[in-house]
Amino acid sequence: MTAPLDPPKLGEPYLLTPGPLTTSYAVKEAMLRDWGSWDDDFRAMTRELRTRLLAMLGEGAGDFDCVPMQGSGTFAVEAMLASFIPRDGKALVLANGAYGKRSAQTMEYLGRDFVLVDKGDYLPPRGDEVAKILAEDPAITHVVAIHCETSSGILNPIEEISQATYAAGRKLLIDSMSAFGAIELKPSEIRYEALVSSANKCIEGVPGFGFVIARKAELEAAKGRSHSLSLDVHAQWANMAKTGQWRFTPPTHVVAAFLVALKAHEAEGGVAARGARYARNRDVMVAGMRELGFETLLNDRWLSPIIVTFFCPAHESFVFDRFYALMKDKGFITYPGKLTVVDSFRVGCIGQMDEHVMRKVVEAAAASLKEMGVDDARPPAIALEERAKLAA
Repeated sequence: MTAPLDPPKLGEPYLLTPGPLTTSYAVKEAMLRDWGSWDDDFRAMTRELRTRLLAMLGEGAGDFDCVPMQGSGTFAVEAMLASFIPRDGKALVLANGAYGKRSAQTMEYLGRDFVLVDKGDYLPPRGDEVAKILAEDPAITHVVAIHCETSSGILNPIEEISQATYAAGRKLLIDSMSAFGAIELKPSEIRYEALVSSANKCIEGVPGFGFVIARKAELEAAKGRSHSLSLDVHAQWANMAKTGQWRFTPPTHVVAAFLVALKAHEAEGGVAARGARYARNRDVMVAGMRELGFETLLNDRWLSPIIVTFFCPAHESFVFDRFYALMKDKGFITYPGKLTVVDSFRVGCIGQMDEHVMRKVVEAAAASLKEMGVDDARPPAIALEERAKLAA
């Protein structure tokens, strides 16, 4: 059973980004009331939030607990890395875009040992590569993987990465920032120690906190590891267990909005239904953009249902800033490219949007190209050559 979408009101544009994203009016409306962070009603909201998130894991959820953390998703990633990787541990960080590299940068700031595997913009890290590296370096204790790398749009093969990690007797930590809630991460099927995500991604809340879902054994072992007072996952977990409260001022309005989003997620049909809507959004939008001549950065095999990267046209009249402005005038905010060998831009598939909205996105893109005098949206030849070479 699915619930009808609640589209933007008050003339808001659609956010075609990986989050913050377009939220329902009901989510926005939930932020109109003030809450006391110490009050029993708010503590009950926090308890419900944690319970609902754990329920998304399905079988095996009883071994885990959920710890919300104030701040952006990156705050939660740093909290996970600092709390679950021992100070004398060593991480294998798998990168194929900006967010894997950010995890490596975080490890540098933490002063903890790591090795980085950088696959570039086009390709995912594979299980056999992970297995080889772990066999050659027994000092590695943890593998850090990005579930969906939104700088390119690659959905990484977490299952085979997990299999290689645990076959070698190591532990897996997952940055599922832009995937959790739309792509299954059932511990009964894919083993991991912890994952992180954020309120403003596939559950369609607003920015303000992230959350760590981790095995209780890992949470217990994390005591005293963190470099930070505010990012100490164990301390936050222990305090919530004791008092039901966040240690420091929580984003009360964001929590209220997130509960509305969680209930809408359940009404839509949960993770499977949310992921299916996003996948349909992607398929409709990609087919339409390709008809206009646009080419995707990735081959179909690796396209995620979260966000898609397109090469910018080679046409001399195409200027992305102008295209962006024209699309915004038509009610759609696109996303600049983050990494690629040539200029690119991204179109998100998540948020309060369905395939009917995505068809309007394609119509807006066609109209924008016409206004710019661009009659050919094909990318430079080097873009396709590079894609073919790296994907071979």
